[in-house]
Amino acid sequence: MPENDPKQPHDEGSGVSRREFLKISSISVAAVPIMGTHVVEAAGEPVKVYGPGKVPVELTINGKKHALQLEPRVTLLDALRDHLEITGAKRVCDRGECGACTVLMDGKAVYACAVLAIETQGRPITTVESLMQGELLHPVQQAFVDNDASQCGFCTPGFVVAAKAFLDKHPQPTAEDIRRGLSGNFCRCGTYHGIQQAIAQMAQKGV
Repeated sequence: MPENDPKQPHDEGSGVSRREFLKISSISVAAVPIMGTHVVEAAGEPVKVYGPGKVPVELTINGKKHALQLEPRVTLLDALRDHLEITGAKRVCDRGECGACTVLMDGKAVYACAVLAIETQGRPITTVESLMQGELLHPVQQAFVDNDASQCGFCTPGFVVAAKAFLDKHPQPTAEDIRRGLSGNFCRCGTYHGIQQAIAQMAQKGV
């Protein structure tokens, strides 16, 4: 069938026809080894294929490099908790909805359950564990204590990390800014007032 046949679906944006896509897919599937990585040619370009078995992954967590062997499907949250025993980020919804697993990646708040560990290579990850300086709480953590901003405490690490990222970007937030800025984190105990007060306290200190 000619490539310009109107009956042949074609993606104008990618320049790859359905026939080419199926050909690429079949090559890729045939070429993927059980372990490690492999390079295949797709639409004339070399493409590195990972997995499905474990592959070398190097993560930079709290300033320290960790060399791991992980399947490409492993999330950053699973890598932290199950492979590195860094458990500050909590597993609650496991689908990027509650914010209990919030960490910083490149200084920005992200849900660790919604990011693949392999995608974070070369990008600094900061977890709640690194915020303390020895036995001294980070000012945001201390503000949470001062304002009784937790009950069961399960969501608190994610809130603390999210609050730090928010205050780094908005050091003098309004009450509405605080509500919007922390809307991606949920507290099932309902301690939102204390959390808002903690952030307001930090804003007054100019931190």
